[in-house]
Amino acid sequence: MKIPLHYQRTEYDCGPTSLLNALSFLFGREEIPPDILRYVMMYTLDCYNDKGEACKSGTSQMAMMFLSNWLGQYAKAKRLPVACEYLSGEQVQIDPNSRIVAALQQGGAAVVRLMYDCEHYVTLTGATDRAIELFDPYYRRRGFAVPGIEMLWDKPCAANRRVSYGIFGQPGRPYAFGPPESREAVLLFNETTRKTPEETIEYFL
Repeated sequence: MKIPLHYQRTEYDCGPTSLLNALSFLFGREEIPPDILRYVMMYTLDCYNDKGEACKSGTSQMAMMFLSNWLGQYAKAKRLPVACEYLSGEQVQIDPNSRIVAALQQGGAAVVRLMYDCEHYVTLTGATDRAIELFDPYYRRRGFAVPGIEMLWDKPCAANRRVSYGIFGQPGRPYAFGPPESREAVLLFNETTRKTPEETIEYFL
């Protein structure tokens, strides 16, 4: 059974929350082994702030890269139908021909690092030819004064925002990507439900 996606419980756990939300979007609760939860929480929240306080600078790019590789190896060992791909730098962009949009159109999810006052992780779960649907784990009730960002309340198992493609490339806007050196994305797929490129051709017509 698919369950509603979760909000982060502190100011810092957007990384593990977004990664676990991606798995909840792709798999039913009964399909997710509990040790995945254990290891995701073990390897994230690895950054220290400028006062030397543990966990209070969130999750590093290195941790996300490691978890992407770990999930891939775990899937092979446990025969779990999850596939992961790690992107960084200029590979992380939103346009009709990007790898992220192609992954979403195939039924996948993407955990991406972008800006929301500070660096922040969210889970992308859907794409049309003009907008991305995503779940932001940072709870917020009021809408945005920025055109192109819409609040969603009727998709608790998939998305709570709809964001126009152009927003991701506008520095200073919520959900804009940072400089190339800070960009990363983890693409995740349920291989039993993943669509082929031929099945998603209508998005490109």
